[in-house]
Amino acid sequence: MTSRVRDAGQQTGVAPEFTVDPAMLDAVSPSGDRGGIVLGSGLQGEPLTISALRSTPTRIVLVGGLYLARQVALRAMAVGAWIVVATGRPAAWQLLSKAAGSGPNGGPSPLVQIRRLSPVELPRPSEDAPLLVIHDGGPTPQDLFPPRSPWQTTVYVLPYLHPQASATANAADLVLMQRLPAGQAELAARIWRLPPQMMRQLTGLKDDQVVALGPNLWRPLRLVTTAKEKQLIGAITRGD
Repeated sequence: MTSRVRDAGQQTGVAPEFTVDPAMLDAVSPSGDRGGIVLGSGLQGEPLTISALRSTPTRIVLVGGLYLARQVALRAMAVGAWIVVATGRPAAWQLLSKAAGSGPNGGPSPLVQIRRLSPVELPRPSEDAPLLVIHDGGPTPQDLFPPRSPWQTTVYVLPYLHPQASATANAADLVLMQRLPAGQAELAARIWRLPPQMMRQLTGLKDDQVVALGPNLWRPLRLVTTAKEKQLIGAITRGD
């Protein structure tokens, strides 16, 4: 099925077209709903949005490291999501608490929770308070926080592709990949059955470029960072 996807923020004009499974339109599209996160721009400069927070339990895999993961978290905070980060490197995520500010009692805002890599009770998500769980557990993550309820999205942060992560990767509704070295691109081609031209494209991405991958979806985009985000996470980089 070929579906028309409108550029975010535009009400007129013809949007780019690409072939996509209808179920994926809720996962990747310039969307006007509250869960839409403007992540970057298309090849023609048009803003592109991912609906990362939606009424269906959602899995997202990020291949590239901390910069991309923290930017996604900041964008989710901006649209009202609760953030729970399960990580073995909590210092790398404290900037989210800083960005969230203080709670009503003057302490850290409850909107951001930095946790260890162990199962914990999660806040109950809702349409008014969606939940983004970030699993920062290395290249072979355990499935500690599988998304089981509407308005919960679990993001798996992979610093690189590992053969043992193929099950996690294949279960994702959306994969965002930064540039991969040749060996990693070959593994990606095996996991997702990519043709040679797509595999080569993964090795030639610039630091600010990402490929959005899903069922019947292959969409290159360019990351865009705001001035405030640069103060928190610096200039765009690939990796940690």
